[in-house]
Amino acid sequence: MAFLRTSAMLGLAMAIVLMLPLTGQALTLSDFPEIAEVGLTERVVTDHYSGFAISGYDPVAYFTNGTPVIGTPQFEAIWNGAAWRFANAGNRVAFLANPTVYAPNFGGYDGEAMARGVATAGNPKFFAIQGTRLFLFRDAASRTAFLTSQDMSLKALSAWPSVEETLAD
Repeated sequence: MAFLRTSAMLGLAMAIVLMLPLTGQALTLSDFPEIAEVGLTERVVTDHYSGFAISGYDPVAYFTNGTPVIGTPQFEAIWNGAAWRFANAGNRVAFLANPTVYAPNFGGYDGEAMARGVATAGNPKFFAIQGTRLFLFRDAASRTAFLTSQDMSLKALSAWPSVEETLAD
């Protein structure tokens, strides 16, 4: 149930909320555990307007297409407290089978800033695949600094656990 499409969940929640004045009942997010788990985490970078992880871009497409691709409402899933979109059903299936392979390292926070121990949101348009991991960066300069430094990746990996502890679940 945790992987229900977010659009369907939100539609159901809106229908119920619209009916509340008629029934006189009060509901809370605990009555909708699938909805309650979405968007309340800071451990994954989400768009402030849409609420989708990495601004609705398909995390699998970085590996299959080599470029950022916007996901669609037809292919959504919930993982790690965030709603994710995908460009097609195959990418959704691949992600759900092994999300830690496709999700961006450091929850989508900028790798260069992470090396300094700072959680700065990455921009899905500035990315790199290093080894088998996806990294996002706030801008081109940050990406270049990260990729050209011999030890920045190790510093970021070392800093991430401490920074992650400061972020809300």
